[in-house]
Order: sequence, then C-alpha cells, then structure tokens
Amino acid sequence: MDHVRSGVPPGRGAPVRDRHHQGPARRAPDPAELGRTEFPPDTAGWPVHGRNPTPGPIPATLLDAFEEGAGRLEALFRERSPDDPAWTWSREQTVGFWLRMQTIEAAVHRWDAENAVGAAGPIHEEIAVDAITQTFEVMAPARRAWASAPPGAGERFRFLRTDGPGEWVVRFDGEHVRVGDGADFEVELAGTASDLMLFLWQRIPSGALAVRGDKGVLDRYFELVPPYDLIWRACRSGT
Repeated sequence: MDHVRSGVPPGRGAPVRDRHHQGPARRAPDPAELGRTEFPPDTAGWPVHGRNPTPGPIPATLLDAFEEGAGRLEALFRERSPDDPAWTWSREQTVGFWLRMQTIEAAVHRWDAENAVGAAGPIHEEIAVDAITQTFEVMAPARRAWASAPPGAGERFRFLRTDGPGEWVVRFDGEHVRVGDGADFEVELAGTASDLMLFLWQRIPSGALAVRGDKGVLDRYFELVPPYDLIWRACRSGT
C-alpha cells in the first residue's frame, strides 16, 4: 500500500511537502487510458466518473450483497497492477489509489461495527500509519477544497506515534497543507498509530490522546479540515 500519494481535486489545496518529502511528479493519464479501466458501476467500492457505484435499491440480503461486492473488488485488485490507470476523484489516477483507500475504509468501518457492540479492537498499525499519511497528503487537502475551508494562518500540529516510529508535523498556510516533521509546532497530539488515525477520522475525541500545547489551535483543526458530514450535506444541498 506504500504508493505515491498526490491526490486532491486539481487546481487548489495541493499538499506541499518539505524537501525530504519531495518526489517526482506523476504523469496525468490520458483519458483514453482511463476509459479502458473503468469498472462496472455496480461493483462495490469502485466508482466510475459521473455514475453512482451503487445505483440500485438496497437489496434484501444486504450482507450477501456486501460479501459478493467485496469478492468482486478483490478479484479486480488481483487482476490489475496498482500502477494501472483508473478514474479517481484524486490527482492520483491509478488502481493503487483505490486499493489503498478501500483498505483504509474497510479498517475504519470494521472498527465502527465492533464499536457498535462494545468490542472495538485497534486498527492494524501498518494500515493506521498509512491512513495517517493519506489523511494529511490526500484527504485533508481534498476536504479543504470541497468545503471551501478557511485559509490557514500558519497553524502547526504535531502528531506523534507512541507505539513505534512516526511523527507528522502539519502546517496550514493559506490553501496549502504542508507536511513534514520536527519540533516546530503549536499543539501536539500523541498516541498509538491506531488512536491517531481514529482521531483524524473522528472516531475518538482528542481527550483519548496525550495533548500538550495550545488548545485553541487544536480546536481549530476540524475547521481547517472540515468533517465529512458537513461536506456531504453541502453536496446534497448544492452549496
């Protein structure tokens, strides 16, 4: 799942990496190439541009439908290389984008299901670390662009993993999300990789983490990175 990440709606809010995070630019696939790898719209989790991936009514045998869709999606992932072109809402137009996103989605919704019956286990550390990086390099810029979030004023957050190596220092400058590391931050959140991921995906509160620094800056995080429910509401209302 360790593929190059560079995905946001083109034209604004792209993540800016410090020198040690820079990488080569990716070539935008030709539209004709993308057309050859568009998959059926009824395949669970595989969107096709301009069409809903689940257009029909909810089936009576919902669990069976999920199992069938997951099997079909797994087969598609096994048949194709992560570098194959495919439409996505991101700048990264590859099968690998969906492989990574679907792995993260499956992990967080597994946690949701377990949490609903009071038996939530942690997210696997490798998936959690990948999801944290995905959040800052892909999801945060995209969510800011979709929701027309307020410009950053240089707010600096440090996310420190406590169960292994890993730290992310995120700075919001205007429309940019700058990702690096180091000791220059205004507020720090420390916890296991799983807990950091779950906080960023709004499953657990900041109180579940060790927090030090400016609480006012912490309170501003989800203003700078708007929650999904606000984005979906805005999309449905057309605003």
